Amino acid sequence: MSSATSSAATTAPHRTAPARRDRTPAPGLFLTLIAVCSAVTAANIYLAAPLLSLMARDFGSAPSAVAWIASVAQLGYAVGLLFFAPLGDSVNRRRLVAGLTLVTTVALVASAAAPGVGALAVAVFVASAATVIPQLLVPLVAERAPADRRARHVAAVIAGLFTGIVGARVLGGLAGQAFGWRWVFAGAAVLTLALGLATASVLPSRRRGTGSLFSGLAALPSVLRSSSDLWRACVRQAGMFGAWSALWTSLALLLTGPAYGLSTATAGLFGLFGLTATAVAPLAGGLVDRFGATRVVRSAYLLAAVSVPLFWLGGHALAALFAAAVLIHAALVASHVANQTLALTATSTPATANTAYVVAGFAGGAAASALAGAAYSHFGWGGVCGVAGLWLVLGWGLSRPRR
Repeated sequence: MSSATSSAATTAPHRTAPARRDRTPAPGLFLTLIAVCSAVTAANIYLAAPLLSLMARDFGSAPSAVAWIASVAQLGYAVGLLFFAPLGDSVNRRRLVAGLTLVTTVALVASAAAPGVGALAVAVFVASAATVIPQLLVPLVAERAPADRRARHVAAVIAGLFTGIVGARVLGGLAGQAFGWRWVFAGAAVLTLALGLATASVLPSRRRGTGSLFSGLAALPSVLRSSSDLWRACVRQAGMFGAWSALWTSLALLLTGPAYGLSTATAGLFGLFGLTATAVAPLAGGLVDRFGATRVVRSAYLLAAVSVPLFWLGGHALAALFAAAVLIHAALVASHVANQTLALTATSTPATANTAYVVAGFAGGAAASALAGAAYSHFGWGGVCGVAGLWLVLGWGLSRPRR
């Protein structure tokens, strides 16, 4: 807690002072615009997932033949994080956000007009790689926020992110069923263009270096070595996101399997539990500002630890599954708000530090998901719960300070 406070105190003055010379809207309107832009752009990454069956029908192929499109989107996002997100420390953010907005819009239009699966995969990859705009905006929000309200401002953007993810999965599927999957991509292109350019127009315009696609990537190892706070934030969020991913990516197998026998559409409604994150994020931000990141992360890990046996009970009792879903989402977002706030204030290069943090969480989630799939095949739902518990133990145990 003290390290987070001291880092914020030492880094805030020299980063926030120049921002006051920029002409920006009122702080509340500025933060709202960034949160809404983050929601819309984050949704682009998950847009394909609920539309896979419609795409398969349109292309005259089996759903399994297009299922990999959702993985392509995740891969594109990971590439964009590594190459574009660190540039926030070195280039003009206004031009960078405007440029990425235009690339994303063109790629989404190309997705809507794709004549086949191959062309669609390329377009989705480009759109996902360019839609890392939220990870360029979060460091800016942390820079401009007052030190005593920094976590609450970061939490507002995180709430927008989770709202966009849930909206993509739920509203995207409903809109695709009503109008067709191509119109969903076309509508996303219009929203991305409007909100992306509107956000870019109010961002601070500063003269910075040109940077390169590889400069930020090359700086990641040294940034991680230079800050123990950043390292702890990365490891703890990798453990938390891994536990969530193991449970959440395997949940559809449980719900549509012999235990419950639900339809895919009904099982997909469990995605609405993601709205828990939207409600918890502002509360978590206030707690971080008041009590510090360490206490909030510790409490989040305790919540997640309670949710794992509830998920195990949920293999036979739906009520336990409901309770576990609420707890794991609350734990995930509280941990995310605390750890990301700490990561953003741990170094003098917040965009590069944020890239390391997000990539670490993404890697932890991907590894846990892969292991959970194998565990489900060999040990059933109990094996998945075991993977989630293991990731929590590793995330907390490997990040404990050594005296």
